Amino acid sequence: MNTELSKAIQQSLFSLGVRRGDDLMVHSSLRALGKIPDKAQTITSILLDALGDQGTLLMPALSYESVTRENPFFSQKSTPSCVGWLTEYFRNLPGVRRSIHPTHSVCAVGRRTGHYLNDHLLDHTPCGRNSPFRKLGEGGGKILFLGCSIRSNTSMHGIEELSVPEYLFDREIEYTIEPDPGDVYQKKYIPHNFTGFEQRYDRVEHILSQDDYAVGKVLEADLFLMKAAPLWKKAHHRLCRNPLYFVDRIDA
Repeated sequence: MNTELSKAIQQSLFSLGVRRGDDLMVHSSLRALGKIPDKAQTITSILLDALGDQGTLLMPALSYESVTRENPFFSQKSTPSCVGWLTEYFRNLPGVRRSIHPTHSVCAVGRRTGHYLNDHLLDHTPCGRNSPFRKLGEGGGKILFLGCSIRSNTSMHGIEELSVPEYLFDREIEYTIEPDPGDVYQKKYIPHNFTGFEQRYDRVEHILSQDDYAVGKVLEADLFLMKAAPLWKKAHHRLCRNPLYFVDRIDA
C-alpha cells in the first residue's frame, strides 16, 4: 500500500478521535474496506503506528464456534479466532499475546498488555471482573468498529454480567485448557446462552451522548469509535432499569 494512502487512513482515525497512547479494542470486517493489498497487514500496521509505543492494541480472539460443549478444548497457542480474518492475523503476529479463556480470549500488544491479559484466566465467566473487556471500561479505553456493526460489541456481555439478565447464562461446562503444548488442566466455566433472544447492542447509540462516540469513514468502510467508560456506566444503568433493553425476544 502506498504511503499516501496509509497516511490518509491514519488521518481518518485521528479525525475520529483515536490518539497516540490510547488503549484501543478493535472489532472489524476487512471485507468492508474494499480492495487494498495485504489488507490485514496494512491495517494492523496503521493501527499500531497510530497508537505509538505508549498505546495498546487489543482485538477479541473469540473461539466459541470451535470450543463448545461437545468439544470443550482450548489451546492458547493454536485455537483459531472465529471473529474475522484481522483478528486471526493479529493473533499470529510475533509479540502479540493472548489471554487465557476458552471462548472469549483477547489478544493484545503494547504497553499495557499485561494489565489487560494476565488475570483473565481467573474468571469463571466469559467477560468477568478480570477480563480485558471490564478493564477497558475501567481504564478509559476506546472501542473501534472498523467496517462492522456496533452490534459486534463484546464489551456488552461484560456489562450484562454486572446485572445478569434472564437470558445470559447457560449450564456450566468443564473445559480442558492448554496454555502451552502438552500442559493441560481442567476448569469449569459458566458460558453465555442467548437462545430465544436477538442481541440489539446497536441501541447503545440511543443512550450515549455526542461526547461518547464518533462516526466516520475510511475507504469504503464505516467507522464508529466509542469511549468504553461511558458505555459501561450508561449501559449498566439502562440494564438495571430494563433488563431486556438490549435484546429482542425471538418467537418460537
